[in-house]
Amino acid sequence: MSLRPLARGAWGRAAFRRRSNLIPLVTTTRRCLNTVPKCPEPTCDCADTPSMPWGQKIDKSANLNGLMPAYAQQVLICTGKDDWASRIEEDNSGDNLAADLKELVGRGGMFSDPYHNISIINASFPSAISRRPEVQTTSVYLLPSFKYIPFLPRVSFDSVQALVKGYLLPEKLHPMNDGLSPIHKDRLQRKEAYQQLLYGVRDVEDVLVLICGHGQRDKRCGIYGPILQEEFERQLPRSGFDVLHGPAVDESVTAPELSGTTSGEEPPRTARVGQISHIGGHKYAGNVIIYLPPSLKNSAGNPHPLAGHGIWYGRVDPKHVEGVIKETIMNGNIIADHFRGGINQKGDIIRL
Repeated sequence: MSLRPLARGAWGRAAFRRRSNLIPLVTTTRRCLNTVPKCPEPTCDCADTPSMPWGQKIDKSANLNGLMPAYAQQVLICTGKDDWASRIEEDNSGDNLAADLKELVGRGGMFSDPYHNISIINASFPSAISRRPEVQTTSVYLLPSFKYIPFLPRVSFDSVQALVKGYLLPEKLHPMNDGLSPIHKDRLQRKEAYQQLLYGVRDVEDVLVLICGHGQRDKRCGIYGPILQEEFERQLPRSGFDVLHGPAVDESVTAPELSGTTSGEEPPRTARVGQISHIGGHKYAGNVIIYLPPSLKNSAGNPHPLAGHGIWYGRVDPKHVEGVIKETIMNGNIIADHFRGGINQKGDIIRL
């Protein structure tokens, strides 16, 4: 079976079918990706499938294919917490990066573009530690561009605007924006010069396993989140992945790498497992997104088939974790029974 990238847009699936004969939302390329129908049975002990609260069952019958919101870029905000207010922009009385970003790129924001959706979610990963601890900063991952921005100062709105203008806006506007005025078009396009205002930006090299654990939004996700996080962290080392904890950058204890000191050996394969805020589909818990970095290689040292992709799964129980690691993270196969959708590095949305 093959997967085909689909056009990305602001309309739902039905609206897309009605209007796709007019202007394609984005030019896509076809690429076949391997699939397996079901997750293999576990070969080792794993945690039990958790019980759900009364009246909040898991939907075990719906076809998950395509049940993933379309987005061009996902901003993963490192909060160091594993639960948040139901609406993340209301956390900490509204003083948070999610609120700042939604003010700019959310509905009605200055840089809002219905043909270039930006997904903003919180994560339990801690932010980087700066050599200047007196300056409060927040870290973000940008996916699927696979960029990590360790230091966004929380004392100035300029850094938030630099993030939006330098990294989140599109390099080229969608044709449906052709009717806008030149100044409006200019405002909605990326300006790479703003990237220079953000310090320490680097490529993401770790596999990221993101599990919805937003208990204040829905109890089902709040129950599944920590159980699946523990199971992934227990199983990944068995497959040769070092599970990393703590901040991705800590300038208080590390020094910049000196040129010419590398041994030439392949670096170890690493992963980070964290809980994230609401991504939609509570009734399909456990919901998991796996981002596989472009540099990832398989166990034979060859490019990984899913390198540069984000894969969305639903109805993941603890008994499925071993199979998800084996089939998707190790072998590069999509598990059709759990597949909600995917995205590649170009921002093309993928479904079966």
